[in-house]
Amino acid sequence: MSRPICKRALVLLATAAVLAGCSVGPDFVQPDSHLPDQKTFAGQTFSDTHLPAPTDPNWWKVFGDPVLTNLESRVAEANLDVRTATIRIAESRYQRSATASAQFPSINGDGKYNRELYSKNGIASLLTPLLPPGSGGVNLQPINEYNVGLDMSWELDLWGHVRRQIEAADAQVDQAEDRRRDALVSVLAELASDYIQLRGVQEQIRIAENNLKVDGEVLQLAQQLQQKGVRSGLDTENAAAQVEGIRAQIPNLQQQQIQYMNAIALLLDLPPSALNAELSPRRVIPRSPPRIPLGIPSELARRRPDIRSAEDQLHTATANIGVAVANFYPKFQLNGNVALDSLEFSNLFKGSSLQYTVGPSVSLPIFDGARLTSMLKLSDAQQAEAAITYHKTVLQAWHEVVNALAAHRLEQTRRTRLRAQLDHTRAALDLARSRYNDGVTDFLSVLDAERSLLQNEQQYATSTTNVSLNLVTLFKALGGGWEQTFPDPPRPAIVQVSN
Repeated sequence: MSRPICKRALVLLATAAVLAGCSVGPDFVQPDSHLPDQKTFAGQTFSDTHLPAPTDPNWWKVFGDPVLTNLESRVAEANLDVRTATIRIAESRYQRSATASAQFPSINGDGKYNRELYSKNGIASLLTPLLPPGSGGVNLQPINEYNVGLDMSWELDLWGHVRRQIEAADAQVDQAEDRRRDALVSVLAELASDYIQLRGVQEQIRIAENNLKVDGEVLQLAQQLQQKGVRSGLDTENAAAQVEGIRAQIPNLQQQQIQYMNAIALLLDLPPSALNAELSPRRVIPRSPPRIPLGIPSELARRRPDIRSAEDQLHTATANIGVAVANFYPKFQLNGNVALDSLEFSNLFKGSSLQYTVGPSVSLPIFDGARLTSMLKLSDAQQAEAAITYHKTVLQAWHEVVNALAAHRLEQTRRTRLRAQLDHTRAALDLARSRYNDGVTDFLSVLDAERSLLQNEQQYATSTTNVSLNLVTLFKALGGGWEQTFPDPPRPAIVQVSN
């Protein structure tokens, strides 16, 4: 390569390096979530129960249930939804690598061999009269051609077309990671909910079995009194009906128990009944702690994976505008070819067989039927849609937290009232039995009191279950649980580049 050519190539490369810092299109700016910074939700300050302290990433430990804690520690690695999301992260990273490869030159090797024979009746026959006399005419014998070489092309990213594509691909990788975090948050909450409902159903079974035992004893007493002629057969039939009614409830509860155990097994990628031995032993319903750390509203935007994912989508859409804008600018490309070409194989690798071509090319869109303009407008519309989606996601998250807070607080109040009702119902049953034994009241009063006790015990157990379920819903709405399993690495700051 001659010196003038080298100088021109160096000048072109230097110019490309200067322009390489230019990226057209808008730069991404992290959106404002418009969540309040003060320690408040729904316009009310935190109560003593709901504290503005940071949320524990392992929030399920607040229930103090070792079985639940053990199950939660296994679900992140075993769950199929989380594993699928992990594969999608790998897919997005491969896509990012493929996109980034456009920054570098493309070099391809090729080799070929041709054996050619020109037609005697073709264009070569027209050349024979033009040759000097005695030259023998055009050689129309078969010839061999050998060629090996390298082709190189490199598109100079002067306007940031490729860099904006890489920026969009990076945002898509972040979105895939946040979607995996979102999948984990959902799975953790679903596992806790299924476990709490399992313990709630087991408590319902215990209540039914206890009442069945007590009512069975009452039935035996009624039968004995009937045999002695002290009471009529009506008391016996009413007591028997009460016993059968309780027995009829138990199979349905047992069915629910099996369903919840299998639901937990599915979350852990286990076959049906795989956890029966582990979960069949009854445990108390996990209780909500008296004080719950919630963090502050403004933290939701970084803690909830769905909000982070919506922000990633907005980032992708913003970068794609830059890609669309860059398509309006001329594209500069360096092309080159170095080859060895010879008609004789023995001469192929000699210096005299060397040939090369090198030089720049430029292409500029002039007319495309408004395709580029339409693509730019499409990118603008997609960014506007992503911005609305982000705003909706933040607003919905705020509503979910406020609703979960209200549900948790009000269900606690309801449980307190049900506890008081349960105490009164037990006292009423004791009084009804005493009056029946004294002959003051009939047997129906005792049965009514027993039915009320069974109903109130079931309502109280259901309310206890709901208090804990509402707390799970609250923790899910707060978006925690992924921080230790899939930690968030420090992200590079958004660099503002000039247009």
